[in-house]
Amino acid sequence: MNTAALDTAPPPANPVPLKQDAAVIGLVGLAHGTSHFSHLLLAPLFPIFMRDFGLSYSDVGLLMSIFFVISGSGQAMAGFLVDRVGARPVLFAAIGCFLLASIAGSLATGYGGLVLVAVLAGLGNAPFHPADFTILNQRVSAPRLGYAFSAHGLTGNLGWALAPAFLVGIATLADWRTAYRSAAVLYVAVLLLLFWQRERLRTEVHVRHGDAPAGSDLAFMKLPVVWWCFSFFLLSTMTLAVVQSFAPSILKQLYGVSVEAATLTVSAYMLCGAAGMFVGGFVAATSRHSDRVVAMAMTAGALLLLLCATGWLGATGTMVILAATGFAIGVGGPSRDMMIKKATPKGATGRVYGTVYSGLDVGFALSPLLFGAFMDHGQYALTLGGAALVLLLSVYAAIGVGRRTVAH
Repeated sequence: MNTAALDTAPPPANPVPLKQDAAVIGLVGLAHGTSHFSHLLLAPLFPIFMRDFGLSYSDVGLLMSIFFVISGSGQAMAGFLVDRVGARPVLFAAIGCFLLASIAGSLATGYGGLVLVAVLAGLGNAPFHPADFTILNQRVSAPRLGYAFSAHGLTGNLGWALAPAFLVGIATLADWRTAYRSAAVLYVAVLLLLFWQRERLRTEVHVRHGDAPAGSDLAFMKLPVVWWCFSFFLLSTMTLAVVQSFAPSILKQLYGVSVEAATLTVSAYMLCGAAGMFVGGFVAATSRHSDRVVAMAMTAGALLLLLCATGWLGATGTMVILAATGFAIGVGGPSRDMMIKKATPKGATGRVYGTVYSGLDVGFALSPLLFGAFMDHGQYALTLGGAALVLLLSVYAAIGVGRRTVAH
């Protein structure tokens, strides 16, 4: 095996055929879509579980916290594993965990079964960002990386958009156990396709030389910019967690919207986010100031979310503006990934992305606990307003990343 780490040098310049780059981007995007689909294996069915198993908002919020605590703690460790053994085997094992989670969901008979789903899906989700970004940074030519990050974010949003419609739709036509069995079939199909095209996903490993100083693998953790990136992900993700976990219930309680219509609004939010990612790819490919693009996008999203919290627009207007919030935030997605790339030391792609993106999981874990308490006390509008405030705080973190990236 060639033990030189490819991410220590710039990705290949553009003699690489477009077809080759597009194939890698498409396969990684498909895998990323399954990861985001797994985020919502539980949340869209919360109203059904609350009815069937007698659960509270705090109970179901704890399920999401379990998922993201496991995913976040595992993600930081997975970054080291990806650097050492390569991204491909880690990616295959992750999708296998999603398959097991879906099977466990189809067999659940109470809260304990749902906890098992959260644990297995969290384990599967942990390696995705370090694995995905290691593949993209090694296998995609440099001039196309902005578009690769756009496609990566776009497919993730499509995974989020598909999950509520897929699970709730099948549960409505049949039952929720059938929905989970159908999800298992979906994961098998994705795993088979990726295995067939496995050579396109091969990455070189980072080998620690015997004369390397002790603790050199952890040297990146001393960089302040890494922790500003972590903080940005934590804060911005708390807002997204509110939309995913509680928006259907908020719309239902405030406006009497049906569960199906409210769930479709979340899917619309994700689809608009995917459209924003598409536009944001062109912005990221041409802008030299990724942090400013991110800050403007998050500010716009926060203001739109505050407008939703006022209740001035009624049911239909609130659902439309909530979907538009997804577009505003989505525009900043590819620039966010470029921002992280600029902050990443050479040869530490998996470790840095694993650590930084674990902030995403921490945000997802904290948000349901904090805002689930608001929901249990009937503070539905305050929940949306709080989510907007946290998103505004993430703007400060993005600006902090930009300042320290220049210094770095």
